[in-house]
Amino acid sequence: MATETDTAPVHARATVRPDKADAVAELTEHFRTAAAAVLTEYRGLTVKQISDLRVALGSDTTYSVVKNTLTKLAAGNAGLAHLEPLLEGPIAVAFVNGEPVTAAKALRDYARTNPALVIKGGVLDGKPLTVEEIRKLADLESREVLLTKMAGALKGSLSQAVYLLAAPLAQAARAVGALQAKADPSVLAAGAGTPAAEVEQAAAVEQDAAVEQDEPIAAPHPGDESAPADVIAHDSTGTDSTSTDSTGTDSTPA
Repeated sequence: MATETDTAPVHARATVRPDKADAVAELTEHFRTAAAAVLTEYRGLTVKQISDLRVALGSDTTYSVVKNTLTKLAAGNAGLAHLEPLLEGPIAVAFVNGEPVTAAKALRDYARTNPALVIKGGVLDGKPLTVEEIRKLADLESREVLLTKMAGALKGSLSQAVYLLAAPLAQAARAVGALQAKADPSVLAAGAGTPAAEVEQAAAVEQDAAVEQDEPIAAPHPGDESAPADVIAHDSTGTDSTSTDSTGTDSTPA
């Protein structure tokens, strides 16, 4: 009768020799913590060319030549079993800890000048990437460029907002100035709060009084009985015809 111990499946790591277990654990950690991983075939590249590629990838990307058997175990441990079919031939993995777009650009550009480098596929945030998707990723703008453009757009939006806020104030100031220029001077002279009708009436009264003061008094015609008794006639020389004698009595004939 088989016991539970006899029928229990043996984990893949149990087949790894103790001296290789550390390498599998290290690869597993790389797959789990990297932002992205790109599998490449480096057949035909020299040691110097591989070193140049590492420099082109930068310090945020680790380019490691791996053993396929150990890498398959590590990918399975990290939940990336879909990478196993790509692990054929001489394989090097670019573990990206920085900006995936930057690493994809570096791999694409290096492969253009060094056709021996073949991009086979990869993974981004735990999701598989095809060769075409990696090329599209390389065509994107880097994070730094996008942030620069965003900062410029925000600066332009803030400037536009300030202009839009200042425009109504300037328009209001111009409107007040136009109203002051068109205002009736008599109204402004009367002062604020003086009704316009009262100002016009006062102006009319002052004009009538001025006319009455300047109008000459007409002399009565002889025989005009309607003329007032108190009107004093003036002769042609402009002197008063009324005379007073030495006694102080009026010498005007009756």
